[in-house]
Amino acid sequence: MAPAIPSYLQFVFGGASGMAATCVVQPIDLIKTRMQLASAGPSGVKPGFAQTLSSVARSEGIVGMYSGLSAGLFRQLTYTTTRLGVYNVTMAALTPTDNSPLPFHKKAAAGMFAGACGAVVGTPAEVALVRMTADGRLPVAERRGYSSVFDALGRVVREEGVTTLWRGTLPTVGRAMVLNVAQLSTYSQAKEAILHTGLIGDHIGAHTLASAVSGFIATAASIPLDSAKTRVQNMKVVGGVPEYSGMADALVSVVRKEGFFALWKGFTPYFLRLGPHTVLTFVALEQMKTLYLARKA
Repeated sequence: MAPAIPSYLQFVFGGASGMAATCVVQPIDLIKTRMQLASAGPSGVKPGFAQTLSSVARSEGIVGMYSGLSAGLFRQLTYTTTRLGVYNVTMAALTPTDNSPLPFHKKAAAGMFAGACGAVVGTPAEVALVRMTADGRLPVAERRGYSSVFDALGRVVREEGVTTLWRGTLPTVGRAMVLNVAQLSTYSQAKEAILHTGLIGDHIGAHTLASAVSGFIATAASIPLDSAKTRVQNMKVVGGVPEYSGMADALVSVVRKEGFFALWKGFTPYFLRLGPHTVLTFVALEQMKTLYLARKA
């Protein structure tokens, strides 16, 4: 029987795998945020992925593509460490002593719980990330100009109050619960189904295929809530009146002004970000577990 992985390492492996993936996909995350916040041009058409990418590359350069990287890494350190650690520990606690497969509804419950925990812990980093990646689209005089995630967090506390760090917690928790049900539980289910066929062993091929399925489902399920979360966290309060009263108001506002399918605006960059991030995260996580268990065997 393979040795169990200690609970603390479940958290360490989760955070490390998420941070490694973020270093690769940060530019796509920036493009996704810019597209979600973009206004329509003179023709009434909002810029697409290629146009947004070209505009950022031309005006901000390669370095600008990595704006907010420190916040992205800090988000993984808080959010992903928590959600993957909680998920794996919860799954281990729920697994029967005979190691028989868990039913999907228990995997989904574990994913929802892990997502909620991760979102509460990671919201301050999420607020900083959204603001830092959105900053370059504003006129120079209106930019916040945060130099790092720690500068962003410190200034938010000084200028807007500590509670602003948890602005958008409700939409963040909602998105995280949907995302983690769609991502974590479907990864576990897809991996189980792939291994059950006997065509692929429990190695990187199975992990890549299962995480690709997971990434696509997670994208389709979570992007409306991600868009609402982005708008709420990036909004400015003018005269004490916020642009949106909450997630539901942001969703209704988008549908009313831009149409129902605008909720899936930025699907391509979101999938190009979440898909590879999901694959890289799970592959790295599985490799870390494999190396650990090999050393203990």
